[in-house]
Amino acid sequence: HVQLVESGGGSVEPGGSLNVSCTVSGYSYRNYCMGWFRQAPGKEREGVAAIDSDGTVTYADSVKGRFTISLDNAKNRLYLQMNNLKPEDTAMYYCAAKGGGYCGTDSPEIFASWGQGTQVTVS
Repeated sequence: HVQLVESGGGSVEPGGSLNVSCTVSGYSYRNYCMGWFRQAPGKEREGVAAIDSDGTVTYADSVKGRFTISLDNAKNRLYLQMNNLKPEDTAMYYCAAKGGGYCGTDSPEIFASWGQGTQVTVS
């Protein structure tokens, strides 16, 4: 049973930085895809960044150059470093996992496992 637990959210002023992390347990697939998604009140869940078992990363256009996704396999932890944060980045941030195959930010419905989310507020 896969479990994902996010941490590290909080409040920051515009232009500031935050690093959120996701601890993964119970995952033993050789090929996998891990992603970060976010959802603001009244809006649909949107993809932020994804990384697969080959190390290939993809980013939503809105965060390119500001956010960095990384994976520490030794610690079973997924990270999202967020720099130059903007008020429009305010949302609940979720990590998600799936097996091999397509790994992108545009299809949250294909991710099988989700964390409970961590709130990021920029104001």
